[in-house]
Amino acid sequence: MPNTTPPPSPTLSTGPLQLSLGPVLFYWTRQRYADFYREAADWPVEIITLGETVCSRRRDMKLDDWLGIGRELTQAGKQVVLASQTLIESEADLRDLRKLCDNGDFIVEANDQSALQRLSSAGLPFIAGAALNLYNPATLGVMARAGMKRWQAPVEMSQQDLAKLIHDCHQAGIPHPCEVFAYGHLPLAWSSRCFTARRHQTPKDRCKFVCQKYPEGLVLRSQESRDVFTLNGIQTLSSACQDLRHELTVMVDMGVSVARLSPRAEGMAMVVKAFDKARHGRLPTPDPLTLVDAEICDGYWYGRPGMDNTRTMIG
Repeated sequence: MPNTTPPPSPTLSTGPLQLSLGPVLFYWTRQRYADFYREAADWPVEIITLGETVCSRRRDMKLDDWLGIGRELTQAGKQVVLASQTLIESEADLRDLRKLCDNGDFIVEANDQSALQRLSSAGLPFIAGAALNLYNPATLGVMARAGMKRWQAPVEMSQQDLAKLIHDCHQAGIPHPCEVFAYGHLPLAWSSRCFTARRHQTPKDRCKFVCQKYPEGLVLRSQESRDVFTLNGIQTLSSACQDLRHELTVMVDMGVSVARLSPRAEGMAMVVKAFDKARHGRLPTPDPLTLVDAEICDGYWYGRPGMDNTRTMIG
């Protein structure tokens, strides 16, 4: 019998903006995961999301491994969330999803309709991931009645549209916390094809896990030699990293409760530290635009093409 004991519901954020660490989107080694989360236990983030959200062939980390890390992080005072896979492609994927949803310890972030159906039918609380594409109060009302405890805004939603959506939700009696993707390569699309394997001229089912060679993905350039996308197995992300740390005060005024930081292979401690300072109103002067060695984008937030760096354009 599956363990359907409801995990504790997350505390609704009514105070200062919380920081969350999203799941690692890239394929790392077991040792790298262990080292990363050992360090993250001491970082000033309130929420840490664990799990493989991209590709079921990445089998180095089993559910028990994630649960073990989750328990250690819980002891360090973190709220732990387990994220589901975004693209379900087989019965084996569904079996793994059922085990994840029935884990009995931690609330689950639902990233596709399969997870949503499993969790809601079992009466389990859940986090609604950005890949569910929640754009209006009517849909969020349905999610709330199904057991949603927090929701993530679609990464391409502008500040103006999100502010209106949060306002409309409160007017409709849906005060559930909203989480915004505030830092990292933006997850844009998923495909049944593995572009990293194709780059190495190997079939997807015999990929030899080549994506593990790229702990921050594989850059795709345009014919004009401009970095456009980051290839991460079956996932396509932005080439540049979104950086909204200058917008944290605006987010609080809008009613956003959580700012999500997506893990990177290097320099993540510095990113977390910068966002922690920013949420307490301590931005350096003059303010460097780049936290680590990466191009920065924020276009979607301002209703522009996502790859735009609006602060540079204004400057």
